[in-house]
Amino acid sequence: MLDSLTIQNFTLIDYLELEFSAGLNVLTGETGAGKSIVLDAIDVVLGGKVNQRLIRQGEQRAQIEASFRIDPNLLQWLQQQELEPLEEETVVCSRSIILTKDNLRSRFRINGVLVNRQLVLQLRDRLLEITAQGQTVELMIPDKQRQLLDLYAGEDLLTQKAKVGNIYDRYAKIGQKIALSRQSEQERLQRLDLIKYQSQELATVNLVNPDELRQLEQERQRLAHVVELQQLSYQIYQLLYQNEQGQAAADLLGEGEALLQNMVKYDPSQESILTMVNNALTQIVEAGQQIYRYGENLEVDPQYLEQIEERIKQLKYICRKYGPSLEEAIAYHQKIQLELQKFSEDNEFIEHLEQEYHQVEEQLHQACQNLTQLRQKAALKLETELIRQLKPLGMEKVIFSCRILPSGISAQGQDQILYYFSPNLGEQIQPLSHTASGGEMSRFLLALKACFANTKTSGKTLIFDEIDVGVSGKVALSIANKLHYLSKTHQVLCVTHQPLVAAMADHHWRVEKQMLDSRTVIRVANLANHQQRREELAQLSGGKADSEAIAFAESLLSQANAKRQDRE
Repeated sequence: MLDSLTIQNFTLIDYLELEFSAGLNVLTGETGAGKSIVLDAIDVVLGGKVNQRLIRQGEQRAQIEASFRIDPNLLQWLQQQELEPLEEETVVCSRSIILTKDNLRSRFRINGVLVNRQLVLQLRDRLLEITAQGQTVELMIPDKQRQLLDLYAGEDLLTQKAKVGNIYDRYAKIGQKIALSRQSEQERLQRLDLIKYQSQELATVNLVNPDELRQLEQERQRLAHVVELQQLSYQIYQLLYQNEQGQAAADLLGEGEALLQNMVKYDPSQESILTMVNNALTQIVEAGQQIYRYGENLEVDPQYLEQIEERIKQLKYICRKYGPSLEEAIAYHQKIQLELQKFSEDNEFIEHLEQEYHQVEEQLHQACQNLTQLRQKAALKLETELIRQLKPLGMEKVIFSCRILPSGISAQGQDQILYYFSPNLGEQIQPLSHTASGGEMSRFLLALKACFANTKTSGKTLIFDEIDVGVSGKVALSIANKLHYLSKTHQVLCVTHQPLVAAMADHHWRVEKQMLDSRTVIRVANLANHQQRREELAQLSGGKADSEAIAFAESLLSQANAKRQDRE
């Protein structure tokens, strides 16, 4: 419920502060007095479109703030958005419109927290509905008509609709998985042939050791220089152990060892040097023997060398094709082996998915059929109720049909909902968008909202901007009664020129233009007492407060008061 509204520098309003109450709130005034500007401000603060003409001339900034009292459902939604309510479960929405040299900027706040327009629009849907001449286009959209029927049907249908949505999500996701798995089947089969060939080629090469190529190249280097290695090893053997042309290192160390042994007899402090020479002699002898055996075992083997050359050539080819290194070729082989395994698993997976897909498809069809049946029941009920609500609004011969047509399956079911309408006797029933005039659409929407008076939409603020334009007499009275009926379950704000409607108000404001310092400003007065309301109704009735108009206004107030008491 809208508790208060503060407007600053908005079109002709310099500053305005209003406090609203539950029930039927009516704004009246002369044509062009600025009544709709108040409603425009509510629209703008909750995400409506803006332009620079909305900022009062001579100013650079407009500010609008609206305070709403919230219910537990909205409280839960705000907490989900991490927006805590203020005291007494209140949410405050504000919007600054700033005109700069280059452009127009807006800033939204909810309870003082900067938010984006999308979040404000979500909140708007939970707070109020605005109905004005020329703003009923949304009702022409089949998706909106379906949404209204579903909401009218109530909890059972909405639960079934949610079930359909959940099953459809599973159905769509499984379908996407199957499509992705089968995507470009030709490319998939070509890929399978390629990696089968590559895997076979790599398996034939028998890649195991990533260092094999390096080791083979070292072995090739050794075999290619066997003669040189034999010669060098014999030379080393002579130098270390047995030299035919002179003393070898072992001989020299042996002589040194003997001399040190004599020294130690006289000076034991040289024992450590003797130990080092002993160790050196042992190592030299061992090295000489090993190098001798190495040279003796070296053999020239052209056939083995040729085998190594062939293996190196084979491995280098594999590296060029799958490497560049042998380690990377081995990793690639492992990768395509896993891919081959996945191809096999994918085929099994697709078969499993297809089985699941058909099962979920059957569940979806059954859930959609159940949803259609619930919609058919709700459609019959809505047809009866809406006709009953329309007849007092000057449409005694109205025909209304809520038709359910088959459509493609979606998360909303398998139904297309179309409202068919004939407002006058003898006219062929046609889709609502083809037949209803602006005034008829306004009354149609008013009647539709009356059908929803006791549904889950209860608690919203309903705003009507001159919904009674072009009607008078009995129809105007019926509209007044309907607005009063809606105000029992909703807060209703209504701009009207009809004294019959204004008389039924629980709270009445007069909007007028005044001159202040040679500038036009809009002022809103709360008509709190009987005399003020009577004078305003007299002005609406005859354009002047003469005795006949006053008497008529008094009669309207008395009748409205009696009707309110009867309904209470």
